Amino acid sequence: MLGDINLPLILLAALLATGSPGPATLAIAGASMKSGRKYGLALASGVSTGSLIWSVAAAFGLGAAMLANAWVLEAMRYCGAGYLLYLAFKSARSAMKPDELKPGELKPREGVYLSLKRAYASGLAIHLTNPKAILFFGSLYAVGIPPQTPPQALAIVILAVAIQSTLIFHGYALLFSSAPTIRGYMRLRRWFEGVFAVAFGAAGLKILTTRLQ
Repeated sequence: MLGDINLPLILLAALLATGSPGPATLAIAGASMKSGRKYGLALASGVSTGSLIWSVAAAFGLGAAMLANAWVLEAMRYCGAGYLLYLAFKSARSAMKPDELKPGELKPREGVYLSLKRAYASGLAIHLTNPKAILFFGSLYAVGIPPQTPPQALAIVILAVAIQSTLIFHGYALLFSSAPTIRGYMRLRRWFEGVFAVAFGAAGLKILTTRLQ
């Protein structure tokens, strides 16, 4: 059914893209350590949904249409950079606050995300406002999917990439919400927040200053 589609190669490329450190993985790690497992998983679900949306868009040619209208990607670039800089500001502000927990009260603060819906929306916003996501998926399907591929084969590729991405993003949430990781975060909270601030700020400035081709 897959014909000339090299599914293992496509999955390997997607694995390298989703598994490498970036704004989405940083946000998942931060939410999992700050607020706990369920919030980390909710944010990971938002990122996974955004990944699926871009995957479907690229598979059905919407990515090419967006690339033909440069103003759409430019608007996404500014929105994405602005949101990452906002996250950098929040992390920096948190890093400057003194610790409120007493020794022995090492537990995540669920108030960081007011609701699971807000955590999900944050993950979705991070991925949907990242213009490099549509560029990646556009390239992935342009190179890995031959013309005239039947819809059934295309659906299998989309589903396989979605399952793999979901496992990776949710795996990050489970990893960073483990008890030893949370204890380490709570002990070094201000340092972690400082690192998040720098990382989100650097990612936002990179997207803001990089000219998309």
